[in-house]
Amino acid sequence: MLTNAPRGTKDILPDAVGAWTYVENVIRELCARYGYHEIRTPVFEHTELFQRGIGDGTDVVDKEMYTFTDRGERSLTLRPENTASAVRAYLQNKLYADGGLQKLFYIGSMFRYDRPQAGRMREFHQFGVEAIGGESPAVDAEAILLAYDFLTALGLKGLTLKLNSVGCPNCRPVYRDRLQAYFKEHLHELCGDCQDRYTRSPLRILDCKADADKPFMAGAPAITDCLCAECAEHFEEVQSHLTDAGVAYELDPRLVRGLDYYTRTAFEIAYPPLGAQSAVAGGGRYDGLVEELGGNPTPAVGFAAGLERVLLALEQQSLLPARPSDADVFIIALGDAAAHAAFPLLHALRQGGVRALMDYAGRSMKAQMKQANKSGARYAVILGDDELTQHVAVVRDMEQSTQESCSLDDMVKRLISEVKG
Repeated sequence: MLTNAPRGTKDILPDAVGAWTYVENVIRELCARYGYHEIRTPVFEHTELFQRGIGDGTDVVDKEMYTFTDRGERSLTLRPENTASAVRAYLQNKLYADGGLQKLFYIGSMFRYDRPQAGRMREFHQFGVEAIGGESPAVDAEAILLAYDFLTALGLKGLTLKLNSVGCPNCRPVYRDRLQAYFKEHLHELCGDCQDRYTRSPLRILDCKADADKPFMAGAPAITDCLCAECAEHFEEVQSHLTDAGVAYELDPRLVRGLDYYTRTAFEIAYPPLGAQSAVAGGGRYDGLVEELGGNPTPAVGFAAGLERVLLALEQQSLLPARPSDADVFIIALGDAAAHAAFPLLHALRQGGVRALMDYAGRSMKAQMKQANKSGARYAVILGDDELTQHVAVVRDMEQSTQESCSLDDMVKRLISEVKG
């Protein structure tokens, strides 16, 4: 018998689900304000989607994907991220037919083979948005503001917003050449992965954790010195919109993100108290991805936030709401006849919108009262043989420690009014 979940996965138990629901409710309310609509894509896709979308040679594709062959000999992959899936859905379902900007958001599980650690699991959960069809720098700024507002709405403070531009296919080759020229003399000092990246994707050397603190990394050329006029103007306007909105940011020329599809704007929001894994949200523009996956050239921008890291930050700062009570009303039925009479009352309360519970084990008055207290119910309804004879129930206010008898005919309406009023 298997008794443990696979390494890097975890059960989200009832006492923790409330925190997830709270964060998801904030997401849905905020996205509604920004005009984003929810999309739900399959948990697995054809492997080629991620190979083409994310890029061969990336750590995600080369090392981290959960890929398998199904019974039809098709190669399928559990989604390691959702941007490629959202773009595939955009194209397959012809969402572009409506014209204009498609604003989508998602909440769901992603899967990457990595060393499990705090806030970083092999099955993890992301909230993300994709704005497909808008090339204005204001769309970039709006996505960044949505990510920032999400974190601040949860109460997080001291956030650090880092911003960069990774250029476009016109100006990036110039930067690529300058990077290769710079790192050529340090090639022997780079880790094995970066020695491979030197030829295939030198920008990713800047994103390497193993080489990040080596002295020569600080002298690497900045991509912003190589931007073409259009990319430079776009980046300036993004910064202008953020400044006008009153959001502070810092420029980080080494911020390139880890995926091939990014163009122009790249950003990351960190919560420093989390330590080494402080990044809680990040994204940027990906103007070439729709075309790469078979569509017409279409500008797009988006971001994703890791919910495990967000919840860890909220827990550290005691920002999670208290767990709500399990019930508004708890019916204590003493004896078989009382239990039989209590059942339709329980159903009527629930139909009236009241969270109502009762004991089904026929336990003692003391045991049931203890269960009522544990449930957090505001009211306990006590029903025994004497009460049935008189066609009444005893309604006890658990907060005020007062009680009174109430007609069974009136009790349900009265409690619904008390709880809902």
